[in-house]
Amino acid sequence: MPEQKVTTRRRPTRSNEQDSLAQLGRLQPQAVELEKAVIGACIIEQDAFATVSDFLKPQSFYESKHQVIFQAIQSLAAANSPIDVLTVVEQLQKNGELENAGGAAYIADLSRSMLSAAHLEYHARIVAQKALARDLISYTSEIQRLAFDDGQDIQELMQKAEGQLFELSKSNLKKDFTQIDPVINEAYELLRKAAARTDGLSGLASGFDKLDAMTSGWQNSDLIIIAARPAMGKTAFVLSMARNMAVDRQIPLAMFSLEMSNVQLVNRLLVNVCEISGEKIKSGQLANYEWQQLDLKMRELFGAPLYVDDTPSLSVFELRTKARRLVRDYGVKMIIIDYLQLMNASGMSYGSRQEEVSTISRSLKGLAKELNIPIIALSQLNRSVEQRTSSNPESPDSKRPQLSDLRESGAIEQDADMVCFIHRPEYYKIYKDAHGNDTKGMAEIIIAKHRNGAVGDVRLRFRSEFARFLNIDDSMPPMPDDDGTIKPIPSKLNTDADDPFGSLDNTMAPNVTPF
Repeated sequence: MPEQKVTTRRRPTRSNEQDSLAQLGRLQPQAVELEKAVIGACIIEQDAFATVSDFLKPQSFYESKHQVIFQAIQSLAAANSPIDVLTVVEQLQKNGELENAGGAAYIADLSRSMLSAAHLEYHARIVAQKALARDLISYTSEIQRLAFDDGQDIQELMQKAEGQLFELSKSNLKKDFTQIDPVINEAYELLRKAAARTDGLSGLASGFDKLDAMTSGWQNSDLIIIAARPAMGKTAFVLSMARNMAVDRQIPLAMFSLEMSNVQLVNRLLVNVCEISGEKIKSGQLANYEWQQLDLKMRELFGAPLYVDDTPSLSVFELRTKARRLVRDYGVKMIIIDYLQLMNASGMSYGSRQEEVSTISRSLKGLAKELNIPIIALSQLNRSVEQRTSSNPESPDSKRPQLSDLRESGAIEQDADMVCFIHRPEYYKIYKDAHGNDTKGMAEIIIAKHRNGAVGDVRLRFRSEFARFLNIDDSMPPMPDDDGTIKPIPSKLNTDADDPFGSLDNTMAPNVTPF
């Protein structure tokens, strides 16, 4: 039996994509006549290249000849050399590209074909738009090819697609300069709004009075890093702040929890709000009065404008898409990320984890500016805090975190508008601060970097059994007895003489189930 010859049809490469599209009756987006006009203007007009150099690159041109010529013009401009027919021809000869550019005669024809430079920028932007359209066609064709591959992991492909599209949009997003007058008016309007507020703040109040006084509130477009070693209470701090803002002040917030599930996060929030120990919430072993207290306090959470997302290993591209929708559809005023080192920037290649973390922090700052909201990202500190020693190990300053302790990348410090550390000396068995004050049950918020304000320390109370931070002057929740029992607050419960601790109401709030 004669051997059958099997032939496989290969996908056209990028070099012959133009021919393939032409065979289908469709050419790639192009504006060759406008390309000639733009290059002709750059050769004739003295300031023409400076006008278009911000958004045009050699690869922006469809014709390969025009790419070579524009590259020569770019080289002349970089060397501060004059740009005209003779210098462009000479530069092409030096590069060995004169023949590829169509020869000296073609360069001369380009200069003669330019009628007027009055519409140069408009023409050049059309050329740039055509180039972007070609890039999108190439990008989508590659994604389509990979999607047909059965061996391709679809989640990895989605990450790659997001990364490439992000890079494409970033490389083509150019923001022009602005004359200062409207910026002055905007700054003055913000100042008037701040002056009209009774709390004297210009940003979002965290609910921690002394911290707000030092920061003037969390400011729009700021990236705030809150860093600490494990067990210092990073998540407890932002949950306490979320309670102050979303529950007490009805400020819409979004929290991305990469470390805990939504249920675990809400359990921590229940501990914080309901003033019931975390162990009891976890085990469900609550006394009758505690069930009633849970029922009563839980109602404060229903309807709160707090949105949670527990996507693991969240990428900066996923965050960007979700954050835009949260701001647009739900009016979210601030985003919290727990925590930065668990994020990734997949879809792009990096030489090291430090480079990836740098991209993440830079992207978070860009997102804060784009959405004009504060973004708070929690961050881990490296082990140098524990390894740091002094002549006196019990010195209150021996374990204080420093900017150099930020984990994995110095870019975090560079990109952040504010860096705050959470420090609890009591954790290190340091029971007196530098001024002799008792540190038991106390925490310090150390503002180590503040791009637009002062640095300093703020003291807060910390109740570990409730995973809760409070102002120094706030009324304290009840302390547990020696057996761990926490007495109820009679004034807040429906009690009577026969049942001093309150009884469990069988008609609990909807959707409430014992943990």
